[in-house]
Amino acid sequence: MADYKITADSFKPAHIAKEQQEKLGTDNMTFMQDALRRLRHNKMAMISLWIIIAFIVISVLSIWISPSNPNTQHLKWNNLPPKIANWSIPGFRGYGVSAGEKVNVYAQNNVPKNVWFVLGTDSLGRDIFSRILVGTRVSLFIAFMATLFDLTIGVVYGLISGWKGGMVDTVLQRIIEIISSIPNLVVAILMLLVFKPGLTSIIIAIGFTGWVTMARLVRAQTLQIKDQEYVLAARTLGESSVKIAMKHLIPNLSSTIIIQTMFTIPTAIFFEAFLSYIGIGIPSPTASLGTLLSDGQKNFRFLPYQMVYPAIVISVLMISFNLLADGLRDAFDPRTTR
Repeated sequence: MADYKITADSFKPAHIAKEQQEKLGTDNMTFMQDALRRLRHNKMAMISLWIIIAFIVISVLSIWISPSNPNTQHLKWNNLPPKIANWSIPGFRGYGVSAGEKVNVYAQNNVPKNVWFVLGTDSLGRDIFSRILVGTRVSLFIAFMATLFDLTIGVVYGLISGWKGGMVDTVLQRIIEIISSIPNLVVAILMLLVFKPGLTSIIIAIGFTGWVTMARLVRAQTLQIKDQEYVLAARTLGESSVKIAMKHLIPNLSSTIIIQTMFTIPTAIFFEAFLSYIGIGIPSPTASLGTLLSDGQKNFRFLPYQMVYPAIVISVLMISFNLLADGLRDAFDPRTTR
């Protein structure tokens, strides 16, 4: 082994350019950019996001582009099984069971060859696929309204309660406890006594109690953030409470707000479906996922497709929103390493 001779030149400092000294080993990213990077690495959350986007786009486009009128009745074509043109796809060939034998239901009912229904028809001959599109749009609209209540009433209420503290906080929290003690179903029934059964009463029922969880979470986070140094510095400099809330509190509460919003959406969808299923939600003939499930349940033993397809849609919607919410929670958690 050759000897290595140490000289005075061995102790000279390396000459590194100033730009290289200040260069970071990783890309310089903001908190939001880092959260989006974490979210993109979560495959299930990204798949759920694209599924939700597809549902939104299809349901909105169905306002102008729809296979048929969802309320048009074809009594001669009632209870037709799913069929897609002349394609030989199992389950979509228009065949059913009659008297223990497999028969072509379309030919049996003298349906023209150029007429078919992708997901079949219900007991009144209405296109189930068109009605599912309308029901999905109604559910997403209710989810949007629930989100709006969360972002307006819930966030503002929680900010005021946490920022003011003292007697104001005590009074506001007692009000929340009173509202929380009333079940959502009771509120919905009371709304039916004041308003006609329909979308308005459901939205008001959700707006009455749906924002409570958001307000509590925002209040708890505000109590922690308002004593931070940057908030105290802003107050010392004479910044108004509104500017402090907009510039410091809300940006730091964004992760909590986004995550809770994503958990609120499936809750609102399920609440509407439940009310419509038990008959106190969206009235006929307007379609919703709940009414479709209720109608399909009556014929589920002999015509299962009338209930299976609406059940698949609402299940996929709720699972997608929950998986996306879990992904957002992990993405906005600085302690998570991905």
